[in-house]
Amino acid sequence: MVGMTNSTEIPQTKKLHRSRTDRMLTGVCGGWADYLGVDPAMVRIATVAATVLSAGVMIPVYVAAVFLTPETGA
Repeated sequence: MVGMTNSTEIPQTKKLHRSRTDRMLTGVCGGWADYLGVDPAMVRIATVAATVLSAGVMIPVYVAAVFLTPETGA
C-alpha cells in the first residue's frame, strides 16, 4: 500500500516537572516553560502578571504547584 509506513518510533511523552537548572525561586516556571516549549521568561512574566491582575490569587496556586510538581529526576 502506498503511504503506509512501518515506523517503530515511540512518541516521547512530555512530563511536567520543576526545573533544577532553570530556576529563580523553585523551578516551577522553568519546568512549565520546558513542558510548554516556550521561553521561561515569558512564563515568569505571565505568572507575575496573573498575580498582580488577580489581586494575589495566583500566589496559593504557585505554592500548590511547588508541592504538587515533582522535581526533574525525582
